[in-house]
Amino acid sequence: VTLCGGVPLRGQLASLEHGAHIVVGTPGRVMDHLERASLQLDALNTLVLDEADRMLDMGFLPDIETVVRQCPPARQTLLFSATYPEGIAALAQRFMRAPQQVKVAAQHSAHKIEQRWYEVEPRDKARAVGQVLMHVQPESAIAFCNTKQQCRELVDALQAQGFSALALFGELEQRERDEVMVQFANKSCTVLVATDVAARGLDIAGLAAVINVDVTPDAEVHIHRIGRTGRGDAQGLALNLVAMDEMGAVGKIEQLQGRASQFRPLSELTPQPGQLVPPMCTIQIVGGRKEKIRAGDVMGAMCADFGYAREQIGKISVNEFSTYVAVDRAIASQACAKLNAGRVKGKSVKARLL
Repeated sequence: VTLCGGVPLRGQLASLEHGAHIVVGTPGRVMDHLERASLQLDALNTLVLDEADRMLDMGFLPDIETVVRQCPPARQTLLFSATYPEGIAALAQRFMRAPQQVKVAAQHSAHKIEQRWYEVEPRDKARAVGQVLMHVQPESAIAFCNTKQQCRELVDALQAQGFSALALFGELEQRERDEVMVQFANKSCTVLVATDVAARGLDIAGLAAVINVDVTPDAEVHIHRIGRTGRGDAQGLALNLVAMDEMGAVGKIEQLQGRASQFRPLSELTPQPGQLVPPMCTIQIVGGRKEKIRAGDVMGAMCADFGYAREQIGKISVNEFSTYVAVDRAIASQACAKLNAGRVKGKSVKARLL
């Protein structure tokens, strides 16, 4: 069961009535259910704090303490953290008994992810991102900014340049976050502009490039940012735009990586022929798991009833209250109209193009 804020309680309460083997939640909403006694922790045997370092950064410590106090003292506790600041050691002392520390190598081999560095004036960064995109022509890329305001400004600038870009930052409601992630993952959006908080744990298959619009002051965070690309057997590409006042942060990254950064001239970024238009569009259907809609039902309606080829239909994502289907951009408007006029699983549905 998922217990997150920004989502109606009704569905969560109904799910919890049936019990659950695993509950995954944000601290605030978990506390809400504990207060309502809709979540019982008596039988809990494993407590996991994921992204523990970020939880501390975001001020969740009092909330975590409230939840931990209601967990049975005899349990296994696991802390997962990408970085190991002092706060994590203190957290472990408070919530764990004689914990063992397991470390995983954070570095990627130098040949797996190619890094390119460009010195750019701060005021020219938005234009430089456009240059990078037109030069590299990635099908999908994540652009990292250090603040949500910078995310918003960059998305506006990229959209004004004709790119398909969406923003992802911590304060988005769950519904907005879901819609952004669905569109990016199913190839309906080319550029995801994100903060580090929002991009933690993202695993997008086949991400062509990472663009660091702002250099992070935390060298370990830089390693995690560029590690979004070059997953599995794929080669990755990381492009870093550096203002003069960020050179100190570059020095920390060089120290951690054990090699110097290779700066290149911005003039090498020449536009390649063609336009960066995402191949797919996303249609949102009102109704999801609660209405017992499955991906196969939507595929059946699109192919058997409306006559589309299977190749014209992309990823279908079904969540609690909505279903998202990626369709070839050329048929998007027509397919949306057919869904509104037709039926899925024998029922009329409402659909809209995102």
